Amino acid sequence: MCGIVGFIDFSHELGKDELLMTAEKMATCLIHRGPDDNGVWADERLGVTLGHRRLSVIDLTSEGHQPMFSSSLRYVAVFNGEIYNYKQLRSELEKLGSKFRGNSDTEVLLSVIEEFGISEAVKLLNGMFAFAVWDRKDLLLHIARDRLGKKPLYYGWHKNKFFFSSELKAMRNHPDFNPELDKDSLALFFRFNNIPAPFSIYKGIKKLRQAELLTVDSRKQEAQAKSSIYWSARAVAESGITNPFRGDVPEAVSELEFLLRDSVKLRMISDVPLGAFLSGGIDSSLVVALMQSQSPRPVKTFTIGFKERGFNEANAAEEVTKILGTEHTELYLTAEDCLKAVDLMPVLYDEPFADSSQIPTFLVSGLTKKYVTVGLSGDGGDELFAGYNRYFWVDAVWRKISWMPKTCRLFFSHLISNFPGTSFNYKLCKFSGILKLDSPEQIYLWLVSHCKEPSELVRGSVEHSTVLGEESAVVKINDFTRKMMYFDLISYLPDDLLTKVDRASMGVSLEVRCPLLDYRIVEFAWRLPMRMKLYNQQSKWILRRILQKYLPEKLFQRPKMGFSMPVGMWLRGPLKQWAAELIDKNSLKKDGLLNEELVSKCWEEHIKGSTNHQDFLWPVLMFESWKREWLK
Repeated sequence: MCGIVGFIDFSHELGKDELLMTAEKMATCLIHRGPDDNGVWADERLGVTLGHRRLSVIDLTSEGHQPMFSSSLRYVAVFNGEIYNYKQLRSELEKLGSKFRGNSDTEVLLSVIEEFGISEAVKLLNGMFAFAVWDRKDLLLHIARDRLGKKPLYYGWHKNKFFFSSELKAMRNHPDFNPELDKDSLALFFRFNNIPAPFSIYKGIKKLRQAELLTVDSRKQEAQAKSSIYWSARAVAESGITNPFRGDVPEAVSELEFLLRDSVKLRMISDVPLGAFLSGGIDSSLVVALMQSQSPRPVKTFTIGFKERGFNEANAAEEVTKILGTEHTELYLTAEDCLKAVDLMPVLYDEPFADSSQIPTFLVSGLTKKYVTVGLSGDGGDELFAGYNRYFWVDAVWRKISWMPKTCRLFFSHLISNFPGTSFNYKLCKFSGILKLDSPEQIYLWLVSHCKEPSELVRGSVEHSTVLGEESAVVKINDFTRKMMYFDLISYLPDDLLTKVDRASMGVSLEVRCPLLDYRIVEFAWRLPMRMKLYNQQSKWILRRILQKYLPEKLFQRPKMGFSMPVGMWLRGPLKQWAAELIDKNSLKKDGLLNEELVSKCWEEHIKGSTNHQDFLWPVLMFESWKREWLK
């Protein structure tokens, strides 16, 4: 895993030494993504510059050094990620006459591009990646991101220059980069707890979307780029429903287990020590079980826990590891541990990010990094195999209330909202909100919105239209549950979960791989009928059928527990002073960005215990913390 940077200076004013020095300065602030090696390259005639920081995982020799040239010297690349099928691709390329100097997947990537061209090459890659390739013949810069959006890549234009980087902090190290806060993106942040692609917190800077390939022509004086999507989640979903799996349950279980075992096997290829996160839930337990079944020695597993009831998964993980025989390490966290980490979040995430599990994810990554350089995780199981609790009850609720006239639903919503204790009853709150809505799409947006009216909080803002509102995201799915799963696949998964894991793990130079998000498994999962995912009030039914081959069924029959920390409780206790200082009413008023009256009202109600406003307050706190770090 690595960090990449680069820019094109269309003015051609800088000499080679200045270009290289600037690229090195940009790349140096990504040393956490790549502490093992660094490199820069520039073509001063065209103002093209590439920089790289390397975390050595595959081919630890100097032959893996980047920027890397293709054998013909036509292409030069900087690459972040892993291509899991690189050995298979290399074998096929050797049959076609390709020669290789070393054993890195980056060299294979360049050879695939030389043989098939960039547009076809990205379709052949099975992996997680973000890369930039400069074509010295056609004078084109190509940047690309993997199918599911595992690895980040920002890009944009400022002062007649095109920039790209793995993280925003690298762009800030370019002397001509002038960051300007985008209030409309900030409004999106308060709705989603993140800033969804293609937007960023800064005007003029975007994120590459899932499976996006962007090409910039260095000969064009105006900022122009051609974008294409080489793999479509929409097409996968619609194709899966149109052409469903026709076999019976045993055949489906066998086929999925084969894919999972192969995916795990590919992700265990490493020239450095590896292990796995283990929560004791279905997804991580299945990944670890498949790892252990293919490993000649005990797999290293890592878990963190909380002493607060309802948030601790360490006990379940310990039961799993005893049966599988892994080499297990656990760490119990306190509020003080999290308070020490919370001030690091703005530096890690570069832009406002408020999934509160970012802190335990960072801390478990730090624990894991003490022992290994690569860790496998169970991310993706919920979105692909219907693991979230809302997949159960929201569809059932909508089918029961959709026939009611809107006036009746509004009346019942009002009654529920005013019922004593509703503000502390999570399901009652959600049910009350759903009664007000008119369609599945509105319900999904409402469910994932942490701030229901962001424009009331962010002064002078108008939300950008996100992927959820784009025509390209409109999918032919009649089933409400499947539609929610699709929306999660294109929004919540890449913009929240995968962003969280990437920044938290790379912040400690740990590479995290997600076997369940192999694109072959994604495509197969969409072909499976819903009865193999949700059956007899059980989520992830088919994953349970596979897991019971390795673990007693009683170990994974417990209720689902999210990977989170007790934010609401801690904001009234050990985090109270930290929070009160950040959202001081006078400071907010002086700043003028947020509605200080609204924030203060929610804070006072939360402290008094009359209402639990943790979902509203945590994003405000994360933004204020970020602002202090980056808008000085």
